[in-house]
This record gives sequence, C-alpha cells and structure tokens, in this order.
Amino acid sequence: MFNIIEELRWRGMVQDIMPGTEEQLVKEMTSAYIGFDPTADSLHIGSLVQILLLLHFQKAGHKPIALVGGATGMVGDPSGKSEERNLLSEDVLQKNVDGIKSQLQKYLDFDGSKPNAAELVNNYDWFKDMHFLQFIRDIGKHITVNYMMAKDSVKNRITGDSGMSFTEFTYQLIQGYDYLWLYQHKNCRLQMGGSDQWGNIVTGTELIRRKIGGEAFAFTCPLIKKSDGGKFGKTEKGNVWLDAEKTTPYQFYQFWLNATDSDAEGWIKIFTFLTKEEIAALVEAHAKDPSKRVLQKKLAEEVTCFVHGKAEFEKAVETTQKLFSNTNAPAESLSEEDLESIEGIIRQDYEKTKLDEGADILNLLTETTIFKSKGEARKMIQNGGVSVNRNKVTDPQQKVNTSELLHGKFLLIQVGKKNYYLVKGI
Repeated sequence: MFNIIEELRWRGMVQDIMPGTEEQLVKEMTSAYIGFDPTADSLHIGSLVQILLLLHFQKAGHKPIALVGGATGMVGDPSGKSEERNLLSEDVLQKNVDGIKSQLQKYLDFDGSKPNAAELVNNYDWFKDMHFLQFIRDIGKHITVNYMMAKDSVKNRITGDSGMSFTEFTYQLIQGYDYLWLYQHKNCRLQMGGSDQWGNIVTGTELIRRKIGGEAFAFTCPLIKKSDGGKFGKTEKGNVWLDAEKTTPYQFYQFWLNATDSDAEGWIKIFTFLTKEEIAALVEAHAKDPSKRVLQKKLAEEVTCFVHGKAEFEKAVETTQKLFSNTNAPAESLSEEDLESIEGIIRQDYEKTKLDEGADILNLLTETTIFKSKGEARKMIQNGGVSVNRNKVTDPQQKVNTSELLHGKFLLIQVGKKNYYLVKGI
C-alpha cells in the first residue's frame, strides 16, 4: 500500500510515532481513529488538522473513524490545560455533539458501499450503561497510578497551584477504554491526535496490551504554532471557526491570506492536498516576488474552498477586492450596490435617530457590539486602529451623525487592518 507516513512526514504532520506503525499501514488497510472534543458546537481550524489527517488516511485506502466524545466531554481532558474546565450540561453537550457530527460529514466519505467508508462514533454509546464499580474493576486494575502519574498532563497539574480533580485524573483511563472498545468492536489498530495527546493515546495501547494481549499503534502530529509565537487559529475576535455563522467565509479567507511568509510555507503543506512539486513551484514563485503573496493567495484559496466551497471563496475574493483594491479612494466611491453586496463582513443595525443629534463614537462602537466595552474601544482609537468611512478616528469623544451615512444608509467601520463592519442606520 501507499506509504501514508512518508507522505505525512514531508508535510510536517508527524511528531511521535510508535514502532511498527509505519509497517502496519504499509501491510494492509487499517482502521484509524481520532477523537473530537465537543467543547463547542463547531470545530475550529485547530481541529482541521485532525480532519485532514483522517482524510489523508482515507485517500490512502485506510478506514477513518471519527469519535465524538459525548462521554469524555462530560469529564474534560486535562492535556495542555492549567486549570479545571467547567463541565457542560447534557443539553449543551448534545447540541455540541450534533454540530460536530454534521461538520465531519461534510469532509469525510461515509459511503457504506466502500470498504474504507468513514465511520462516526460517540463514546457515550458504550459508556452510558457502564457502572463505576465495573469500570474500576475491569479497566482500572490494569493501569497503575504510577503509570498515570508519569504523564506530563498529570505531572504539570499536580505540581501546579490548581491541582487536579479525580475526575480529570481518570480522563486518560476513559480515553484508553475508548481505544480498547474500538479495537475490539471496530478492529481499530491506530489512534492519532495532536502531540499533547501522546500520553492519553499510549495509555490506550498499553491497556489493550495488558488486558487482551493485543498490539495497537499510535502517532501524533505537532501542534501548529505561528512563527511570531502567537496562538494558531486566534484572531482579535477569537477562534477561527469552521462554522460560517461564527466565522464568515470572508473572515476565514482573510485569516489565511494574512499569514506570514514563513507560516504560509509551512501551512500550505499541512492544510492543502497540493503535491510536493506544486508546493515547490509556489515557494519558488513566491521567493521571486514576495509582494505578490503567491503562497498566501493559494493557501487561502485551497483552504477556503475545502471548508466553505468555491462559491463562498469567490465571494470572499470579491469582497476583498472591493475593500482593499483602492483603500485610498473615499468610502463614497463604493456604490450602494457594492455595500449591499459585500459578503461576509459583519453587519449591525443602529438607530438612525441616535445619529440625528450626533452619537458618541464609543457608544456606537459598543452598542453595535463591535467592541465589548468602551475601554476596549477607547484604547483601539488611541492606537489609531478605528476608521469610519475610511477616515481615521483620532478622538474618543468624536460624534458621528446622520450626514456621514453613505447613501443615507451605511457606516463602513474598520477595526485594525482587516476587520470591517457595515452598520446600517434603521
């Protein structure tokens, strides 16, 4: 079979790998799973790496299993966390599980007629009828406390100020049981995940070995980081979500378009299915004239088309051209039709009567929820980061009145370099 690990290595998607994993994947079609934590009703671009891993495996002829953690979501994974997470109610958890399921079904091939059709499972299905005494007798006795304490996710919390509850301490056992269950019921031989999951994944392979004498495999991919040290997938407005209601296709496109040169060169290998040769040609073209941003444009195109489809990508490009092709031109040069047709930027309504006598800019920015507080808005103004109709706001006491409405209807507000809001007077 095609060597999928070799493919993932040049893409920079392999960090830790258990001996024998590569040989197993070359030998035969293998079922492999990744768990998705339902902390929200949408996945974000950090989860996109895991989706792409499953898709790479399916394209290589292996069988992907996506596990949505309806049970583990009730407990909370301590990996990479400095303090205990708030536990979700069952209603919220179910809403999140349903949201994630619908997203995964967009990207993986679930056609049951194919031998390597993707499968979707929820670990609540096998945990809901399990009793506590049964779990600690049948599972807990196979993994020692010493073994669990040696894991970094536990050690870092035990030695910290916040400590760790018994609930979170048991998480790696619960995830280990997921692997055992899938091994026994779905012939699953491989678990994958981010590098912060290595300890939990290895606990699963150890449980399979100790309890039933089975051989299971594991590998992880690196956690994606930005070259400037900032957190990947975060913007001024928070997470970059896969749900178009939470992050518009335009905002999504802008995230990738604004990648630095070094980030774009790494990310285009991870987040696209372009070949080694295609990427090498793009890198070469970019190096000849970085100002053309060849890498960033191709990266933004590929990922936006994958997540939102070609039509939404084309709308995002059109919006970008309208907003940025001639930023020195006055906002009045944008026609009413242009403003009405701009796709993807956040739209807010504002009472026209408040503008008749002149509305304080701080009130306008907070009442339209562009900023959460007046303090936050004031600070951004003082740093030169707010414009109304392409005119920079320099005074936090400034008033905005009806005469400034473009075509008698709109205010085009810019925050930072790339965040635009269209406020409509009603």
